[in-house]
Amino acid sequence: MIDKQYASAAAAVADIPDGASIAAGGFGLSGNPTAPIEAILAQGTTDLSVVSNNCGVDAWGLGRLLAAGRIRKVTASYVGENREFERQFLAGEIELELTPQGTLAEKLRAGGAGIAAFYTQTGVGTQVAEGGLPRRYAADGSVAIASEPKDVRTFAPGGVPAEYVLEESIVTDFAIVHAMRGDRHGNLVFHRAARNFNPIAAMAGTVCIAQVEELVEPGELDPDEVHLPGIYVHRIVEVGGDIEKRIEKRTVRERTTDAGANAPEGA
Repeated sequence: MIDKQYASAAAAVADIPDGASIAAGGFGLSGNPTAPIEAILAQGTTDLSVVSNNCGVDAWGLGRLLAAGRIRKVTASYVGENREFERQFLAGEIELELTPQGTLAEKLRAGGAGIAAFYTQTGVGTQVAEGGLPRRYAADGSVAIASEPKDVRTFAPGGVPAEYVLEESIVTDFAIVHAMRGDRHGNLVFHRAARNFNPIAAMAGTVCIAQVEELVEPGELDPDEVHLPGIYVHRIVEVGGDIEKRIEKRTVRERTTDAGANAPEGA
């Protein structure tokens, strides 16, 4: 088996060229592949087409590449807490392919599974299927690029006819993901919410680069605990468990004056 460990994130992303397409893991700020993102930013790669559930937040995660003007197009389900993302889209500086979240997940998974396209009920009767959804604005606020109509067909699973819209799968040049643990063969284990989009983003990438908090030797991972087999992972970088992890919206309970007042703040 090939040892897939790279000495640094910079070495792992060194061949990502301008204009590349990248599937990026992460759900909100959970499981963001921050080391590859920072390495891509540092080497100056630009004109990127990024596929991710969201595009980070202002000055964090993919938001770092966005703020630097390195991203040309984003395929995402959620614009979210990123004011710069909103500004660039409305100003016509970036193209956005807004995709329903479950559909986006399946497009990535299907790409990794070798499935060219699939039909889903999600989006039927809306601009997702009918076209006309703004993808890029002109400087004067008019729609410069709109989505095209998609094929809609009737199927009857279970004997009940219904309309379904055709969605093409996603395969990208590269994928960047974060995992809690991995081995030198590329087998990965994710932690809780970080498992939401990281495995399927990894599957969709022709070359997958994974940052892991802990790198172990082959055989140390229980096969029943592996969430993504190493066949999907090509490069792995150990970043340690003390990397910065931000909380998108920190909410704590107010301290009360009753018996619960002695509980630790935020419990």
